Amino acid sequence: MERVESGYTGGRVANPSYEQVCEGTTGHAEVVAVTFDTGQISYRELLEIFFTIHDPTTLNRQGNDVGTQYRSVIYYQSSQQKKVAEQVIAEMANVWDAPIVTELSPAETYYKAEEYHQNYFRQHPLQGYCAFVVAPKVAKLRKIFVDKVIR
Repeated sequence: MERVESGYTGGRVANPSYEQVCEGTTGHAEVVAVTFDTGQISYRELLEIFFTIHDPTTLNRQGNDVGTQYRSVIYYQSSQQKKVAEQVIAEMANVWDAPIVTELSPAETYYKAEEYHQNYFRQHPLQGYCAFVVAPKVAKLRKIFVDKVIR
């Protein structure tokens, strides 16, 4: 992974703040922009990780977080990425017990989240949400994708 950055996309308000996005009225989703080296990890592998560490079967919800800003969505950059995402979604349908509701949309204007959101888990590992929701996902990621995790 070359870079991972928290941000917002898919909405109708320019330069939204975290507070605005959390209200659920801007149309944005909280997202992660990933810049990667295909020599180290493929787009397909990134999508497999995505589908392993979150629940793609709950509409507009991730755990206790509810609202369209928490929707499961993949924003693709090219027709090839769209094709790969469609294939992975079809394959993952056989893994999950409920239908996958992950949206697949062309990339839209992306807004970087505020600095205090960048590397949030690393900066606040004992914060409740990080300790009880994020930490188990990170542990699962490290266990399943040990060969892809950079320490």
